[in-house]
Amino acid sequence: MNHSQEAEHLFKEGYNCSQAIFCAFRDLTGYELKEAARLSAPFGGGMGRLREVCGAMSGALLTLGYLYGYDDPGDNDVKHDHYRLVREFAQRFEERFGALRCKDLLKTVSVTPGSEPEARTPGFYEKRPCLRIVAGSAEILDELIAETDAEKPGEE
Repeated sequence: MNHSQEAEHLFKEGYNCSQAIFCAFRDLTGYELKEAARLSAPFGGGMGRLREVCGAMSGALLTLGYLYGYDDPGDNDVKHDHYRLVREFAQRFEERFGALRCKDLLKTVSVTPGSEPEARTPGFYEKRPCLRIVAGSAEILDELIAETDAEKPGEE
């Protein structure tokens, strides 16, 4: 199963959008499912159902942070490269889905920030673009990882 399929599977199991992405990439981060799910839990529903930044995007950015983030605040080269990667992901995400914010992505669905989670019925998946966004986010992330790894000096 590839990352996109794994993310879809996890989302259908009931994990939120952020968890579905971050947990799907645990083969690269080394996190156990429980750890990955807990770390990414707050970002579902556009940050705790606030409908702000899409949770699938947040899960992808958590993954990029783990893989390519910086831990030396004085290393401006790594910081610059990392933020460039974040912006590239955001650009591709917005080009593909039309927005970065959950409330904009769900503009055709009646959702209220902070409301109770809706049951994951067939109707839920029919009216919401979330499953498509989760799968697509994993695809974009895989593309960026492949491109970034190919750009590393001295590696082929």
